[in-house]
Amino acid sequence: MATPKEAARQLIDHLPEQASWDDIMYELYVKQKIEAGLKDAEEGRVIPHEEQVAWVERFCETRGSRHLHSPNFP
Repeated sequence: MATPKEAARQLIDHLPEQASWDDIMYELYVKQKIEAGLKDAEEGRVIPHEEQVAWVERFCETRGSRHLHSPNFP
């Protein structure tokens, strides 16, 4: 597995020559977040889908938001 420095170099090398600092920082941020999420999943630090849906539904109900399964939900 590549070190973070090697991974950053590879990522930057695959960006277009006109990539801005913001483009580079965004790509690095997204890559780091994805890798952190994958590590969490491998280590069992996840919330089952059904539990998360129930949480969102309770959240929406307490805020007076539309129900997730409403035909008008965007």
